[in-house]
Amino acid sequence: MIRDHFRVLLVDLSTGRRSITDVDGRNTVAGGSGLAAMLFGKYGMLDKPWNEPGQPLIFTIGPLTGYFPLMSKTVCAFKSPYHDQYAESHAGGRSALSMRFADYDAIVITGRAKSPSALVVGSRQIEIKDVHYLWGSDLYVAGKALRRMLPGSGHRTILRIGPAGERQSPIACINADSYRHFGRLGAGAVMGSKNLKAITIHGDGSFLIPEGNEYVKIFDKVYKDMTDTDMMSKYHNLGTPGNVRVMNDLKALPIRNLQATTDPASEGISGERFAEVALLRNAACAGCPVGCIHIGFVRERFREENRYIYRQISYDHELIFAVGSMLGVMDCFEVLKLIDVAEKMGMDVMSPGVALAWATEALTKGLVTEKETLVPLSFGDSKSYQTALWHMAYGTNEFYQVLSQGTAKAAERYGGGDFACVLGQEMAGYATGETFFVSQALGLRHSHLDAGGYSYDQKPKGKTIEDAVKFLVQDEKGRVFLTSMVSCLFARGVYTDEVLGSCLKSVGYGTLADNMGVVSSGIQKLRWKMRVGSGYRPEDVSIPNRFTEITTWKGQIDIGFLNGLKDQYAKAIWSLAADTEKAEKSG
Repeated sequence: MIRDHFRVLLVDLSTGRRSITDVDGRNTVAGGSGLAAMLFGKYGMLDKPWNEPGQPLIFTIGPLTGYFPLMSKTVCAFKSPYHDQYAESHAGGRSALSMRFADYDAIVITGRAKSPSALVVGSRQIEIKDVHYLWGSDLYVAGKALRRMLPGSGHRTILRIGPAGERQSPIACINADSYRHFGRLGAGAVMGSKNLKAITIHGDGSFLIPEGNEYVKIFDKVYKDMTDTDMMSKYHNLGTPGNVRVMNDLKALPIRNLQATTDPASEGISGERFAEVALLRNAACAGCPVGCIHIGFVRERFREENRYIYRQISYDHELIFAVGSMLGVMDCFEVLKLIDVAEKMGMDVMSPGVALAWATEALTKGLVTEKETLVPLSFGDSKSYQTALWHMAYGTNEFYQVLSQGTAKAAERYGGGDFACVLGQEMAGYATGETFFVSQALGLRHSHLDAGGYSYDQKPKGKTIEDAVKFLVQDEKGRVFLTSMVSCLFARGVYTDEVLGSCLKSVGYGTLADNMGVVSSGIQKLRWKMRVGSGYRPEDVSIPNRFTEITTWKGQIDIGFLNGLKDQYAKAIWSLAADTEKAEKSG
């Protein structure tokens, strides 16, 4: 049923109280990212710490979820343990469609359960179950137990955390349906702080599709663009692992803690190599005909028995970079083993990979010793890194307790900040140049997907700082409307403004379709208001020296351009946040 308001489920884990409320704002915040920011403004506490029990953990979907392909993301909003400020993380899997079929636009979770618990949500069921016996279990064990305890089929999602989340490590993620993640900025720690081991959402209801030819016509166009043209084929074939070879050829692949940007040995972890020897199958998020999830395998032998098990592990460019090239591990099966350990422990693979790269260089330079690292970390030594990931997850000594707080915290404690590869949080796998470094360092989510800085760096030379700032602001504005639709950003070439407008009108959101530019601008400003209001000061963000020392295909990094762009983008962020306050006062 098309409606102008949002249907929001509120759950207080402390009291067990559950309620459903209608919240207005469809034509101003759309859904997804916009709705998440609005709900945080309503239920969040900007001046309280991230682990205050009353802080909300918010999940939202968009107006086109369930109606069109690749509208398959869920937005998770929270106050981050990484920087104690407003944050967003996005994940695919089945969660978005599960929420749609359960008839919720948003789920807002507050409080702290009395004992480790699982929240079970459906259209006719909302229950908090005691699962203290799962506390301490890894993600694989927890997942198997939860599937048996909470049977269901079709549109059901299981979100869960591992030991890292239980310890409230800022590098902990929320695993979504085994192969997807709310990965960045510590959403897993927020669940851990709420004594929440898992969330299961049963899409046990139904909804009607729009009548008339317009919906069928635009749906067919979108579906054909995704399946019958080359617009999406690269994501199914090699997927993002194809970027490894591309970045290496451009001298833009972070290698051995960004001490190099190209290495012929990286061919051993290229997307082509994975596809040749390690790819088991492709999978897809619910409602996606593309199948961009690439799943490889590792073989594990039981020591006391002459038998093996095969474990299925998803991989993409970011994971390959983080525990592959960044650690000097250039064998695809060894990379999968490292991903496997991090996944089992419930860590965002990118962060511990970059953190261990810093730790390896710190050990080499004598800032720490094996007394701290417990294992002889060295670039390329997969076995030592597997052990170190386990130490990080459990915080087995002071060094790993600090390291599991993030690379910046470890560098602050032990030194080596000049070679800590942190851009707001641990860097993504694109050492393309100044625009990307500033984009991730200052961006709202500190994500490589906040704006396409990595692609802007690859454009011809001659661009000014003003050009780059304008690009970052405008590109973010377009992307934030897509994330408010909860579109997979891989589909941004399909979902042009014209197509999005037609999609919205075909399902009854004509007012929203006619005001997309105004709405996207408003959402962009609202998100920045939440971030700045929670203490963010973009001018205080630093970019470590390591990023100024590299050479790409364009040559040496231009430090003057880098610093000038950082200063001007910080001013643009303040302007966006201030515009929101002006608009509210004038309204």
